Amino acid sequence: MRRKLPLFLLLCVPAVLAAAVEAPVCSVTEPTAAFHIRHVTGNPELTTDPEAPAWKDAASQTVVKDCSRKIEYSNIKGTIRAFWTDTDVYFLFECPYAELNLFLPANHATPHVGLWDRDVVEVFLGDDWTNIRHYREFEIAPTGDWIDLAIDLDNESNDYSWRSGWKTAARIDDQKKVWYAAACIPLASVSNRKIAAGSRWRMNLYRIDGLGADPQRHFLCWQPTCVRNRDPNHVPEHFGTLVFEIRR
Repeated sequence: MRRKLPLFLLLCVPAVLAAAVEAPVCSVTEPTAAFHIRHVTGNPELTTDPEAPAWKDAASQTVVKDCSRKIEYSNIKGTIRAFWTDTDVYFLFECPYAELNLFLPANHATPHVGLWDRDVVEVFLGDDWTNIRHYREFEIAPTGDWIDLAIDLDNESNDYSWRSGWKTAARIDDQKKVWYAAACIPLASVSNRKIAAGSRWRMNLYRIDGLGADPQRHFLCWQPTCVRNRDPNHVPEHFGTLVFEIRR
């Protein structure tokens, strides 16, 4: 969840960032991105090791594009892996970085409201194709801090008391300058419908990176939303699609 960008902040962007600020706004092409993920039997242990068997065989996508403008951040290009089981959907983010922007000390015991003001990855999921303005938000920081939210854009509200029952893990590899975040999200926390081969959810995947105020940070989207003068993340009409498949 984010705030609107104050005009005075936009006017204070340093000259070195002018090229990024002036880059043209992107456009959304239909159909939007689709992430096809495979079913895995059992309940694999949640790990941030991309070499773990479940992750090595998982479908993957990249996140490199700015949410709103025609910019690619090739130096911090990230990878997202995902698969699903009978009860959960799993995600692993692999995030190269130049510098980290963290809340310290870490606190894994309770959800961290405002986590989006530092480095973070986010998963937005919804199963309602009729009222697309209701969905779930999941966030993990490099420190392992987290928050999960029930989003209702119709009432401009976020249920901070809602808990999904998800599991999270995160770690920072200082030598490789890569941080990892893993999530195991109960299917039932997003949908009360049985998931089967061909089931589809609305989804977008995000990463926020960098130091400074919002105009100086990098807002990356798996499916760019291509909007101006509003929060680039909460644009459900431009979400992509998560497609559940059965391995053949």
